[in-house]
Amino acid sequence: MTSGKGSSCQIGANPYAHGQVINLAAIEPLKEGPAGATTTNADVKGKVVQYFCYMEKQGYAETTTQTYFQILEMLQRNGANLNDPESVKEVIAKRSCGKGRKWNIVKAYTLFLKMQGLTWEKPRYYPVEKIPPIPTEQQIDNLIAGSSRQIALFLQMLKETGARRGEAFNLQWTDIDLTTGIIRITPEKGSNPRAFALSPKLMKMLATQPHEHQGRIWKYKSITTLEATFRKQRKRIAHKLQDPKLLQIHFHILRHWKATIEYAKTKDLLYVQKLLGHRNLKTTLRYTQLLALPQNEEYICKAAKTVEDATQLIEAGFQYVTEVNETKLFRKLKTSYLGS
Repeated sequence: MTSGKGSSCQIGANPYAHGQVINLAAIEPLKEGPAGATTTNADVKGKVVQYFCYMEKQGYAETTTQTYFQILEMLQRNGANLNDPESVKEVIAKRSCGKGRKWNIVKAYTLFLKMQGLTWEKPRYYPVEKIPPIPTEQQIDNLIAGSSRQIALFLQMLKETGARRGEAFNLQWTDIDLTTGIIRITPEKGSNPRAFALSPKLMKMLATQPHEHQGRIWKYKSITTLEATFRKQRKRIAHKLQDPKLLQIHFHILRHWKATIEYAKTKDLLYVQKLLGHRNLKTTLRYTQLLALPQNEEYICKAAKTVEDATQLIEAGFQYVTEVNETKLFRKLKTSYLGS
């Protein structure tokens, strides 16, 4: 959560924006509570900064810090008094969002109170597990093809590695070896580190990127800014291609897509666990037990008569099956049904 510019625990500093400044003056004063006491704007600013520092010391992921800060902003904008849990409950109850989103709001505010040594009677919201809308590979490739260079690179990286958005955003040029074609992922959220072999396409995309961001790959100051840019481009591409399903694709869906494809290919939970970096197999099961895969699997079959042909097929994800009349046969599971 710290950039290379010193501690983020200072007034006016945004610990997740790599040097950008939060407009803390724009945060509204807390409204008068039921007991008639008021809290000054300076007190609100101080608690927000203290909240950042608390999460930093507790080792929360940078993306979690961003989300929780945005939740505090939202509560303030909607008139919640952060010193009055009943006021916060009222704002949450009136929010027109799903129970999963409300559950996240409750978690963020609970942590805000915990920082101050306080507790509250939490409202009963729980996330509802849903089958993720897994897109087709063609839909993902359409988004990549229609996006700007940096957004396209970010999407391609998520597609190939299944990394979390924060893991991909925190990558440095020192994590990538274009000579050997290896990328090293530094984990978030207690996961394991991973290393991946880059595809020729991803290597070419990386090679054309300028090294102008102090060792960082991305020109964006924060993952929030990058994601906002992606949403604008996604909307434009979906309209141009007349494919509203593209609007369902977000960064974390590509992690689900990668897990789905690899599990469909291998039926190996331990392999998928290692690929995603999970320490607990139960976490991996969330990515595989919810999959609505067809009973009758369909394959694309290819024949190879030379070593060069076989090499190309293996690089494209085909698996060797057998040999007939001195011709080697390969197959790859069709994925076009996913997300259809």
